[in-house]
Amino acid sequence: MTALLAGLPAQEPDKIIRLMSMFAADDRPGKIDLGVGVYRTETGETPILKAVKTAEARLLDAQLTKGYTALSGDPAFHRAMADLVLGNSVPQGQIAALATPGGTGAVRQGLEMAIRANPDMTLWLSAPTWPNHPAIAAAMDVPVRTYRYYDPATGIADLSAMLDDLAQAKTGDVVLLHGCCHNPSGADLSRDAWEEVARLCGRLGLLPMVDLAYQGFGDGLEADTAGLRHLATAVPEMLVAVSGSKNFGLYRDRVGILLACCPDGATRDRVAGTMDWLNRLSYAFPPDHGARVVTTILTDPDLRQSWESELDAMRLRLIQMRQALSAELGRITGTDRFEKLRHQRGMFSLLGATPDQVAALRTDHGVYMVGDSRINLAGLTIETVPSAAAAIAAAMT
Repeated sequence: MTALLAGLPAQEPDKIIRLMSMFAADDRPGKIDLGVGVYRTETGETPILKAVKTAEARLLDAQLTKGYTALSGDPAFHRAMADLVLGNSVPQGQIAALATPGGTGAVRQGLEMAIRANPDMTLWLSAPTWPNHPAIAAAMDVPVRTYRYYDPATGIADLSAMLDDLAQAKTGDVVLLHGCCHNPSGADLSRDAWEEVARLCGRLGLLPMVDLAYQGFGDGLEADTAGLRHLATAVPEMLVAVSGSKNFGLYRDRVGILLACCPDGATRDRVAGTMDWLNRLSYAFPPDHGARVVTTILTDPDLRQSWESELDAMRLRLIQMRQALSAELGRITGTDRFEKLRHQRGMFSLLGATPDQVAALRTDHGVYMVGDSRINLAGLTIETVPSAAAAIAAAMT
């Protein structure tokens, strides 16, 4: 008998999972994990938020069934998330929504729908971007081109280069944008830049797809969506892939949603039907527990206030770590080389270290980060900033 499964090609191990294993095997007491992309407290924990605990207790007490929801998920979850993300920028009757397993599921289903709408589309990704974006596209045989985005010399988004590259896109292409807290660079578009991108998408007939994984981690819930809300009002159609992993701390519960902003109700109904079909043919009904926790929080004024306070504390801790690391590196090196860290947002930034320097940081100093020198600021504490800065300065100078 032929062993068909034995013929499967070997897959490259996930780099972050491999980094986690290496960190766990390192017995040095002063090791620092700046690689894994999850939020952590000063004590190194990824916490369950108090608002989540309360909402879960309420569900446990009141929930009477574990029967299926709709193929697209709970309509109350749709409304709550559309309001959180889009506000009143798009009428509810023009928004189609699909609950998904995490933000990754939303990205995947969004691309599935886009390529069915236009089989000749090309996906435009920022350089750099989250590694799973090109990986998902490759698995789906979606053609990919990149647009220049991050300028390592200045530490900010290069709008001029971005617009020059996107000017080569053709009608029906999909432009994937990071809603806020760009991963991996931490360099976000300004409001003026969002307006320029909106004009270009409208002029060329491009379909924007916004990956919103960190709402509330940059400058606040409303500020972090100002750009995409403007975009929603300026173009006839837009997709938004949303994750609840970070801002609700629901990593393992896989809370995600795909929102489609449509030009009219008839298009919205057609898109909603396609969304149902996509879910039916993949995982059928989406997970509901985390989605119902989020809905409970967003629709209860007291729980929402509690959640927003906790989220603000998380955001301010990230800013504090940015400022502390930038200041310490400036003090040690006597340069403003790392001043850019202070002005970027979210959990991530790129140090600009070479692969050899990243390896030296790991082997010589026990400081772990992804190979492109992306660091997770949430992996730092006030106590570890000095040693991390000293290691980075030693390796990079």
